[in-house]
Amino acid sequence: MFKIGYREGRMFDDTRTNWAGDGPRPLVWAAWYPTTDEAVQAESADPSSDSAWFHTSAVAKNARISSSREVWPVVLLSHGTGGSAQGLDWLGARLAAQGFICIGVSHHGNTSIEPYLAEGFLCWWERSADLTKMFTLLSNTAFFSQRIDVENVFAAGFSLGGHTVVSLAGAIYDQSLFDAFTQSAPVDMSGPREFPDLAAHAQDLMENSEPFRASFARHADPYRDHRIKAIVSCAPAPTVRGFTPQSVSSVTVPTLILSVNGDTECPPALCADWLLHQNPDFRKQIISLKAGHYVFLPEATEYGRQQGADICVDVPTVNRRAIHDITAQKCATHFSSLVS
Repeated sequence: MFKIGYREGRMFDDTRTNWAGDGPRPLVWAAWYPTTDEAVQAESADPSSDSAWFHTSAVAKNARISSSREVWPVVLLSHGTGGSAQGLDWLGARLAAQGFICIGVSHHGNTSIEPYLAEGFLCWWERSADLTKMFTLLSNTAFFSQRIDVENVFAAGFSLGGHTVVSLAGAIYDQSLFDAFTQSAPVDMSGPREFPDLAAHAQDLMENSEPFRASFARHADPYRDHRIKAIVSCAPAPTVRGFTPQSVSSVTVPTLILSVNGDTECPPALCADWLLHQNPDFRKQIISLKAGHYVFLPEATEYGRQQGADICVDVPTVNRRAIHDITAQKCATHFSSLVS
């Protein structure tokens, strides 16, 4: 096992505008990677502060990438709706300790590190382009350029991030299919907990936001990144029901879906099982019979448990750290089996 380095930064995608339409789209990223034995690790956030909802892993900030290998396999990470790259710290750090460079991006307008924007929550197809562009840009930076194994690139995501990585593998989205699904869905599809009236904003944005209209015009574009060798989708979101069945059935990238049976936000029967029905080559594993959707968030501080019990507190028989250990190991096993 390796010590864990951590680095973060901000770049811009000049091919797309931000949601205000007054500049390029921001790509705020975070990376976890194997580092040297002498690196000093510390938790990157103060868990006793009045603003920290979650614990973070002990990492060595801005440390060197370990020289024990010339290049390292890469895992791109996509967070759930309204979250952030740091929300997958628990996965990035565990995979880094096993020899992967893990890089996540905080999806503009759909992330807790900036004000929530309805267009960021509605235009989830932009997330796939975020990962592709971020990886391309970082691959050419001095810090990463000679250390990334471009022949061994993988992706993992949680919830809406689980949708994102399936898109990167080749599934194509059609808004009309998702709209039809929402009309008959047995769960409330008006909006997520972070934006409960989300659906009501779509028409106004279509009429008044040029960046939204431009984004919607490309929603059905293919976003496959041919560099991706395999994916893991954790508790994929109901938005997967907007993928065309033919495109899902055509995905050849090895795909592992991880589910928890207590998930009422993204019920496996509606989401994960639907994907499996379209493509029998996909594999699904249930990692907990009782855990809920938010078990895939970091372990909570006491402050977080008090402020956000719905996402920070699990049922008494569920050990969030143990679920994280299992999830990370399954990801590592899935990816390592394909490293060439």
